Amino acid sequence: QNYCATDVLMHLTCTNMPRDSVKDALEKAKEAGIRNILALRGDAPLGKETWEQCDEGFAHAIDLVKFIRQEYGDYFGIAVAGYPEGHISSPDLDEDIKHLKLKVEAGADFIMTQLFYDVDLFLDFVQRCRKAGITVPILPGVMPISSYNAFKRMIAFTKASVPKHVHDALEPIKNNDAMVKAFGIELGIKMLKKILASGIPGFHFYTLNLEKSVTKILAGLGLASLPKRGKRALPWKRSCATRRQKEDVRPIFWANRPYSYLSRTISWDEFPNGRWGNSTSPAYGELYDYHLMGLKAASSRDRLNMWGSELKSQEDVFSRFADYINGKIPRLPWCETGIQLETLPLKKRLLNINTRGFLTINSQPRVNGAKSDDKVVGWGPINGYVYQKAYIEFFASPSRIKTLEKLAQKEEYATISYHAVTVDGKQLSNYADENSVNAVTWGVFPGSEIVQPTVVDMGSFRVWKDEAFALWISQWRAVYPPGSKSREVIQEIHNTYYLCNVVENDFVNGDLAKFMDELANTVKNEKQNGGAVLDSNSGDDVQNRDGGVGSGKDECKE
Repeated sequence: QNYCATDVLMHLTCTNMPRDSVKDALEKAKEAGIRNILALRGDAPLGKETWEQCDEGFAHAIDLVKFIRQEYGDYFGIAVAGYPEGHISSPDLDEDIKHLKLKVEAGADFIMTQLFYDVDLFLDFVQRCRKAGITVPILPGVMPISSYNAFKRMIAFTKASVPKHVHDALEPIKNNDAMVKAFGIELGIKMLKKILASGIPGFHFYTLNLEKSVTKILAGLGLASLPKRGKRALPWKRSCATRRQKEDVRPIFWANRPYSYLSRTISWDEFPNGRWGNSTSPAYGELYDYHLMGLKAASSRDRLNMWGSELKSQEDVFSRFADYINGKIPRLPWCETGIQLETLPLKKRLLNINTRGFLTINSQPRVNGAKSDDKVVGWGPINGYVYQKAYIEFFASPSRIKTLEKLAQKEEYATISYHAVTVDGKQLSNYADENSVNAVTWGVFPGSEIVQPTVVDMGSFRVWKDEAFALWISQWRAVYPPGSKSREVIQEIHNTYYLCNVVENDFVNGDLAKFMDELANTVKNEKQNGGAVLDSNSGDDVQNRDGGVGSGKDECKE
């Protein structure tokens, strides 16, 4: 719920749960902003054949429903289980429906059914419930068939009836997993088309963490579609957590790793609303290993295939970044998705800058008064206008950063702000205040104050740099064996490079691309002429490598 901005339904059972434990679970759910509970009696504990009430626990799901309503009123939405063929402990279906009605009368808001494969049995169950006076929504439980053996095990466990045509279709293909899965998708589409045609308002999938079949079924029903661009409430995806409902400002640095940001700020008592406050006050959570994995963590073998089985030099790393821009590899440690629509017009520039050693991980273009329903950069209420300062963030060697520092002193670039920091915390910046907060995205909408949802905050950047540098080690260096040249290359970048962000504050006439072009040409000319650039770490003259050029829109921004 916090990470995916999706309402969740927490399952709560009576199995081995005394009243105090149930109360504790509900309190934690409320604290986390969870508003929906599926109240179940539960199955027998592992190793036992029969279900038994624990000391000071509840005997039935109805007792759990009554307790929730008694303690929390209408705070929680409550779902209960329904059984189209009757619960295995009930003498018959009519008797089971009587118990179901009592659960509804005790406070249940809707019913979710056990899985089934006979749609007619489900529709008959719904009609029986309506005749018995049950009026709440009844959502069918559908489990796509993903493998024959898993299907047989689940049927044996639930005692669900399977129509003859399903058995007949599966029998000749039962040893072909791909064909079984394809049949399961086709069956799911047919079942749900019939269910939807009957007027049932929705359904519940039992995915068992196998989401691909569910996605294909939804696509087959015409229900799987990406959200329309320009309809976003904010430039970033809002969390559904109750405590974050008023949050409308975030640092731009985690734009490509929002789940890590949500996790590291989950303990905050208040979230920024209206303006980002004193940058010294937010206490970001500790950086743990799981922050460095991401939701789409790949195996070491997959990462090796993506980022190179062998790295002979830093230029090989530059090439991997270029491959990402070209779409040849799906992600980088700092970018969990591929490049977005906004990036395509700037693809050549981004390729150039990365192959020359400015390793970009985040950026956005200058926007001066685009309509809020713009398909590319739009967000917020209709009839509004949105604005952005050009921004780019990259890793670069000390010599490149020294060249940047010198270039930014020119009068024509007086509106350029930069902040660079090494893994050890050495900083270079032209901000007057080390705790400066610079709004880089804002919107103007009818009948409301100006909204500034994205900022560059120097304090948060110092926190983000720890995570950004750690990804070099945890995600990239880790795939190579100790003592290898590849490992040495990544370690050298980690130890010596700066992480730098650059903002062009003139959102009307500023040209960050021109600044980056000149930066790249300056570095390139110095190399061609045999010149050297003073290394800002050691004070020694270091022969310069190739430079880079460009500015773009979030390569992988959500």
